[in-house]
Amino acid sequence: MPDPIVVLDGFTLNPGDIGWSPFESLGDLTVYDRTPADLIVERASAAPYVLTNKTPLSAHTLDQLPGLKYIGVLATGYNIVDVAAAKERGIPVTNVPTYGTDSVAQHTAALMLELARRVSIHDEAVRMGRWASSDDFCFALSPIVELAGKTLGIVGLGRIGLAFAHIAAAMGMKLVGHTRHWPNDERRAGLKIEPAVLDELFAESDVVSLHCPLTEQNKHMVNAERLAKMKPTAFLINTSRGPLVDESALAAALQDGVIGGAAVDVLEQEPPARDNPLIGAPNCIVTPHIAWYAQAARKRLLATAADNLSAFIGGSPINVVNR
Repeated sequence: MPDPIVVLDGFTLNPGDIGWSPFESLGDLTVYDRTPADLIVERASAAPYVLTNKTPLSAHTLDQLPGLKYIGVLATGYNIVDVAAAKERGIPVTNVPTYGTDSVAQHTAALMLELARRVSIHDEAVRMGRWASSDDFCFALSPIVELAGKTLGIVGLGRIGLAFAHIAAAMGMKLVGHTRHWPNDERRAGLKIEPAVLDELFAESDVVSLHCPLTEQNKHMVNAERLAKMKPTAFLINTSRGPLVDESALAAALQDGVIGGAAVDVLEQEPPARDNPLIGAPNCIVTPHIAWYAQAARKRLLATAADNLSAFIGGSPINVVNR
């Protein structure tokens, strides 16, 4: 009799377009689209193997799951699980360390191009009839920025930061970077990236893009003081972690013209409150945490998560974050 496997919140990973076959071959699979807090214990207690994306598994919850043997996180970040408490109970927690590098890098590039070219507002204007009623053969509703020759500052030169650097280099942008671990020549693969301390990077760059993990030390690293160091024409992009940015400070900077624009795919609270200061802020683009969402990336995530469980069942666990 195959062991039960429970996925507590599978909808965002797989709304029905990629299938669960990699897990179905490993056990008796039950997938819930979402699990409310009052049903976590009931549903998780049904299986020794539990998968979660954003459904929290706290120490208190783990105390109520004596039969739990394994937790697989369907993401790279794993702060949704109390990994120390899981370790105390002998429960390995695994994550998917890489799956969406190209997807996130390409979304970051799309946000940068939207800030620079303002494609969407011009398309909307044409649909509203403004081109048809124009006296001229063209019109522009905002400045159009050419990115070649501009300076891109990348904070965090891991896989995604380097992938985005390659895209920007192909556009002719100058690259500066700040990172905890400077990539070696092989990882940079010919990229010319000038190192810079953080404040210099913000002051020199025409575009600043965040690609670093969230730590206690860098929460709100983008604050009013650092925003004031940026050029008044500069753009800020965040496809990394919402709490890296002080949202109220960024909204104020946009309102006051301290910087030229911003684009974020992540917020401190997700879903956000309706009064989030960045929603509706001038020259601010907000997308709903979809940089990772390309189907190809989700297929890789699901396959790797299944490989993690398979390796655990086979006695040689991989991608364990709480050894």
